[in-house]
Amino acid sequence: MKTKKDLSSHYTQSTPNWCPGCGNYGIWVSIKNALQELAIPEHKVVLVGDVGCSGKLSYWTHYNGFAGLHGRSIPIAEGIKMANSDLTVIVVGGDGGLLGEGLQHFLHACRRNVNIAVILHNNQVYGLTTGQTSPTSDPGYMSSTTPDGSYETPLNPSLLALTAQATFVSAGFAGNTTHLTEIMKAAILHPGFALVDAYQPCVTYNYINTYEFYSKRVYDVSTTPYKPNNRLRAMKKSMEIEGGKKFPIGILFQDTEKPSLQSQIQNRVKPLVKQPITSISVTSLFEQD
Repeated sequence: MKTKKDLSSHYTQSTPNWCPGCGNYGIWVSIKNALQELAIPEHKVVLVGDVGCSGKLSYWTHYNGFAGLHGRSIPIAEGIKMANSDLTVIVVGGDGGLLGEGLQHFLHACRRNVNIAVILHNNQVYGLTTGQTSPTSDPGYMSSTTPDGSYETPLNPSLLALTAQATFVSAGFAGNTTHLTEIMKAAILHPGFALVDAYQPCVTYNYINTYEFYSKRVYDVSTTPYKPNNRLRAMKKSMEIEGGKKFPIGILFQDTEKPSLQSQIQNRVKPLVKQPITSISVTSLFEQD
């Protein structure tokens, strides 16, 4: 296993070109720490991203990476996991890509219980394209697309995942990498679809949801009597973010009883990587019981 320092670059010794202070750095560090502490070999990990600042994360790690079209990282991750169930597949995507262009993929992955971890970089803007309003932007947010302020109700990623029947829903803060690392470890180990809604500041365009803003409002649910074993209770907990007064972080809900999509399908059909290659014909694969 490589050290954490070794894992910080994929093919050069370059460093990320995110804006200084970007919340992506905290998420980047937390993902590397989580994978290192779980002792998962780098060749067994695939980080799947798309267009956007978050999609660059795999460039600066020593893990396999796949960059897809904007909003299409989840179906790519699903395909990779179905082809080789031995891989640890992690989606890194922004609130725009996952909840805007890719919303339908997000919802269906939740209900299917696909065995992937989704790390949602939630900075409430389209950061790469100069801070336009995103699906999670607060009402009143002013940008080039909403010069008079947004009139729309923002999406709540955790609540959305819970209603779509996701079996692991959590939240974390990029400014607390120790806590975020532990949440990511739990998400990666979860035998089904796992969401980590990572609150992260965009220091260049979002002057409201700053490190100071979150630091005053986040609290760890594990330090309270809360238990993450009831979906309705988790929905109520996730709705605490509405109004922007407090943000619960930690595991909001977990169900380990529901079988993942992979486990159900592979009881009948082996993943592609384990199929015998006897000829160039794929007819036999379609004829399996």
